Amino acid sequence: MARPTKCRRVDFFPNTTCFVPLGKEKRRLKEVELKIEELEAMRLKDIEGLSQQECADRMKVSRQTFQNIIDNARNKVAVALTEGLAINIKGGNFISSYCEIKCESCNTIYRIKNVKDKKECPMCNSNKIHCNNKNRRCNKWCER
Repeated sequence: MARPTKCRRVDFFPNTTCFVPLGKEKRRLKEVELKIEELEAMRLKDIEGLSQQECADRMKVSRQTFQNIIDNARNKVAVALTEGLAINIKGGNFISSYCEIKCESCNTIYRIKNVKDKKECPMCNSNKIHCNNKNRRCNKWCER
């Protein structure tokens, strides 16, 4: 039996999660699904310029696991670019120091860094808020 996948630490979430080649309609395109932790690996290595070990330490994984994550990410992006596919960023096995909160009154979704700040919605001041994280297995941070 395979060992369960260890959650990776992610501290960046993109505002835009879908990229489509110019002049093409998304509904007619095949798409490549890029996991959130794969995007984080590329961000740390290629944008922040950290070493593999520094990236692995930030994501709380081994250096070899980091290498596997970034290899998969770069392969997916290369395939999408060369074959004209859409890129959809979603899913994965990750934890974050941010908690995603949803307000039941105004439907605003926002992130907070400190769970003690989880008192009221910054838009409407309602206290009818709850954790909106989809990945319950890994995002236990919000429940503290």
